[in-house]
Amino acid sequence: MTASALAQFGVKHVAKGIGRLTTEVIESGSGSYVTMVGGRKMLDYTTGIGVANLGHCHPAVTKAAQLQAGKLVHGQINIAFQKPYLELVESLLPLMPHKSLDTFFFWNSGAEAVEAAVKLARHATKKQNIIVMQGSYHGRTFGTMAMTRSKTIYGEGFAPLMPGVFSVPFPYCAQCSVANHSNGMYHFNNCCMDPLLQLELLLKRESAPSDTAAVFIEPVLGEGGYVPPPPQYLARLREICDKNNLLLVADEVQCGFGRTGKMFAVEHWGVRPDILIMAKGIANGFPLSAIVSRKELMDMQKPGTMGGTYAGNAVSCAAGVAVAKAFQEERILENVNARGAELKATLNAAKADPKTGGIMYDVRGLGLMLALECVPGHGYASKIQAKCMEKDMLVLTTSIYDTIRFIPPLNITKDDMAKGCQIIKEAIEEVAAGERPRETRTRGQALE
Repeated sequence: MTASALAQFGVKHVAKGIGRLTTEVIESGSGSYVTMVGGRKMLDYTTGIGVANLGHCHPAVTKAAQLQAGKLVHGQINIAFQKPYLELVESLLPLMPHKSLDTFFFWNSGAEAVEAAVKLARHATKKQNIIVMQGSYHGRTFGTMAMTRSKTIYGEGFAPLMPGVFSVPFPYCAQCSVANHSNGMYHFNNCCMDPLLQLELLLKRESAPSDTAAVFIEPVLGEGGYVPPPPQYLARLREICDKNNLLLVADEVQCGFGRTGKMFAVEHWGVRPDILIMAKGIANGFPLSAIVSRKELMDMQKPGTMGGTYAGNAVSCAAGVAVAKAFQEERILENVNARGAELKATLNAAKADPKTGGIMYDVRGLGLMLALECVPGHGYASKIQAKCMEKDMLVLTTSIYDTIRFIPPLNITKDDMAKGCQIIKEAIEEVAAGERPRETRTRGQALE
């Protein structure tokens, strides 16, 4: 079929409930680029929504998967141990943000891992309720729909959802009503910490600590806008959890595996989670997710309570081992911080430029998890996105606020970063000048 015919076939036969950026059909990927069926080559600053962190078809990861596929594809974990599974545990142990995180369970997707963490938290504490952050994204399965608070679309029309879920504000300083009415007294580096007050009030008004199992948080808010917390927030949150006998669960599905310039985002603040959730970049595109906690909690679950047909697939685990090795051998984190500084400098320069700054509200992020929030009411983010696509570059929007996010490969070259920065700069300039691009199919609505 031609590219057009393939796209029409997809529109006709693929579930309409899947939103997508474009009806282009991807044929191949290599490094920082994807090539469409029609031959169009595009610089990819989406990496499959933060999954192909080491670029498309990383040679070592590809080779590891190919070799494993010739040995064992599926070695069901409820039947016996399998070598790649145990090798991945061995590879990940030294990368954990705290030595107490020593016992693993692998599953397939981020949402499944979040639900595994809910099961663990409820069972270990013998308490039901959980607290999530407003703006958070935890998945679209039935349980995680109740926890996701980034957009109503994910739970709209599917009620009643899982009970026992409460929410409090995330410290989103750019949109904080206290900060915005404080005449400059409160800001990112001097947070009012009202979200922590709201958490303490919730524990007094709505869900008593004796009924509350855990607080779930993305250390850097993901689909809610790529929002890092202000200094001291996570340390204070840890104190509240300890004071009230609550587990602290870090959902690092999107911000983990080097995305923020540290292996895991919690390392920026030196905070120990009781449960760490990971997925996306763990196997560079092969379906795999995990939770890790301390052995005393994990060993409270009876044999048979955890598992899954494809949980910890052998090929995915082999790919995960190769990913962990690449981080150690290829100086990935150094590149993240260097290239991230270059991209952030480009965004900050545009915000400071009188010609373009008028459409830009906030620039934020860590490492290569960066966002540009635009002045609301004009759809600037989706217009910048469309302009980038016209220049053969894939980027994504996110959040209920007018925000565009940048998720390039962690090992992107200096030249490809420079190319991307130039495209972004030109796109912002053209939108600020009033040029009207072609609209993307999602009209600025983030996919995940």
